[in-house]
Amino acid sequence: AEFLDGFGALMGIDDDSGQFRPVDPTIAEAHRRVPHLRLGRSGLVLEALVPAIIEQRVSGMDAWRAWRRLVTKYGAPAPGPAPEGMRVPPTAEVWRRIPSWEFHRANVDPGRARTIVGCAQRADALERLTAERAVTALRSLPGVGEWTAAETVQRAFGDADAISVGDYHLATMIGRTLLGHPIDDAAMVDLLEPLRPHRQRAVRLLEASGLAHNPRFGARSAIPNLRAL
Repeated sequence: AEFLDGFGALMGIDDDSGQFRPVDPTIAEAHRRVPHLRLGRSGLVLEALVPAIIEQRVSGMDAWRAWRRLVTKYGAPAPGPAPEGMRVPPTAEVWRRIPSWEFHRANVDPGRARTIVGCAQRADALERLTAERAVTALRSLPGVGEWTAAETVQRAFGDADAISVGDYHLATMIGRTLLGHPIDDAAMVDLLEPLRPHRQRAVRLLEASGLAHNPRFGARSAIPNLRAL
């Protein structure tokens, strides 16, 4: 019943791109290719915030492995009928009680673990946030910076403007796609400024359309293994 009540929001039924009129030819072409793209929202702040914290400063592969380990062990069985072994994320109370050594075993360093526990302790207040106040409120929390707040409001509120400043790849991708060369975060913010309040929409369109350009050079960096320490 809860899923059905929120299904429209998850699918982006409330997303409004009517005033989005990109001038940049690459973004305009991306919009032409995927005009149906909608930004969904879950309305669940902590559920969006915790994985964003786990993703801080590490590779996606390492973050997803940590998330899978913690949710598999501490999440609740999904309400049936559901595949065997499927889990839903832990509640705030459970996140608060996960021992420090279990975060370590999941390769989550003490700083991120403390941030997760601290945010879980404020779960009730987090779930009362509105889209307008969310970024400011989230950034007031110890361990939650600009990148983490943006990732959270994108997922929880379908924010069409919050861009993930501080992302390891994003500025380079935007620069290579729109200008033909890599740029830094400050230049990316300046470049996307005319697109307010649809900067994140433009990023998603570039990715979904296949026009995003960010070639890899060299081997992947090794994933630090905290469990060996």
